[in-house]
Formats: sequence, structure tokens, C-alpha cells
Amino acid sequence: MQSATAQSALPRGAGVRVNGTAIPRDLIAREVQHHPARTPIEAWKAAARALAVRELLVQEARRLGVVGEPAEDDEGRRETAEEAAVRELVEREVRVPTADENTCRRYYEQNRGRFRSGDIYEAAHILFAASRDDAQAYAKARDEAAAVLAELRDRPECFAEYAESRSDCPSANQGGNLGQIGPGQTTPEFERALFALDPGTIALEPVATRYGFHIVRLDRRIEGRELPFELVAARIAEYLNESVRRRATAQYIARLAGAARIEGVEFATPEVLRVN
Repeated sequence: MQSATAQSALPRGAGVRVNGTAIPRDLIAREVQHHPARTPIEAWKAAARALAVRELLVQEARRLGVVGEPAEDDEGRRETAEEAAVRELVEREVRVPTADENTCRRYYEQNRGRFRSGDIYEAAHILFAASRDDAQAYAKARDEAAAVLAELRDRPECFAEYAESRSDCPSANQGGNLGQIGPGQTTPEFERALFALDPGTIALEPVATRYGFHIVRLDRRIEGRELPFELVAARIAEYLNESVRRRATAQYIARLAGAARIEGVEFATPEVLRVN
């Protein structure tokens, strides 16, 4: 639907050509799905730019007689001959220096805050299970959670007792204790509520998730630790090498575009390259 809307929004005479080779409108329409944007027309323009980049590289590969052996990914998808040629062209023509240890160490020293293990949270909860698809049961679970939470405000020492008698989670057998939790191990809603608490406190409102409603208590927060350079060196090198590769590829495309005749699309952002 989006691609059809974007396609109809363009002037009927607005064709996209690279050195005289037209890029069909239906091909742009199919490419739109890979370029989400705020409006259909923006998605259409992004798709047209990406295909213009691809056509530019295909033409250059043909000019230089570059061919490549089609590769296959882990899911069994195989490159077309053109895709393989474009990949081979970029690998051959774009010179990318490799980040050495000193460069990686400088990046590490300048960004130490990025290289820390996540905080660990020791938490407990009381779950009132219900599915959002069952409006009546969901509302009942919310009301029950709110009622128990109101009692816990006056008697927080009874948390384990209420968990054992009211919680629908297997953790009820441990007084609601969930053990240690790290980032990404719970639902986003539960995680946001948990991470906002001070140790020893209970969330002020029941937390709604796809499982129902939770009364959440944070018992302890264990601060993450700074990771040593040796542990993250390979990750830093990969990141820096990829950043340099992208910039170098964008510059290479910009040079090709400067010598080409491109019609029907703005070509100021060569970073739209998709070679695979």
C-alpha cells in the first residue's frame, strides 16, 4: 500500500535514469519496503536513490570487466551475478585501512563508558496472570494487583507471604524471588519499572506486561564493571573497520556519481548503498 501511494504521488514524467539507463517504476515500488520513512514519498525517493547507486556500480563493474562468484548466506539465499559483481567491485576498488592496536586503544580510552558490563538486579515480584485478549480477566487482574499493592504499602514486610499465596508465577515458592536479572532478560515494561527503583522499594503502580500485572520489588543493584581493553579489542577493531569501510565506500560512490549523468533523483547521499 505504501509503495502504491508513493508511486502515485510522483509526477508521471519523473523517470530515474543513470547514464541513460532507466530504472523501472515497478522496481522502485518493490524496493520501497526496504526504506521505511515518515512519508510514502520519502520512502520512494530513498528507494530510487538506492537503486540508482546500485545501477551506477553495476555499470562500473561492467566497464572494468569485474565479475564475482555469487555467495550464499547462512539462510541459503544466493547472490545474483550482478550483486556478486558489485561486491567484488567494492572490495577491489575501495581501499580500507585496518585499525591497528594503537588506534583501538585510543578509541577505548576516549569511550570507556561504553565498555561496561550491565548492572545486575536482584528482584522479586507478584504476578497476577491474565491475557490482554481477555478484557474481563485482564481488568480483574489489574484490580487484584492494585488491592494487594495497597496493602503492601502499609505492610511491605509481608511481600513474600503475599507472593506465596497470590502470585501466579513459579517464583511464588521462593516468596516471589526472581534471583539476579540483567538487561534484556525481562519484558521491556518490567525492565523499565525495575531499573527505575531504588533498592529496597516497591513500584508505586502494578506493572502491565503481556503476562498480566506485576507488583515489582527491587532488593539489590549490583553495579556493572568496566571491561578491560583485551576483552573488547576485537569488537572495537570491527566497529572502526566497518565505519572506515562505509565512509570510503560512500566517497567512492560520490566520485562515480560526479562523473555520471543521473536524472530523476537527488544523489547527495551515497551512503544509501546496499551491495547485498
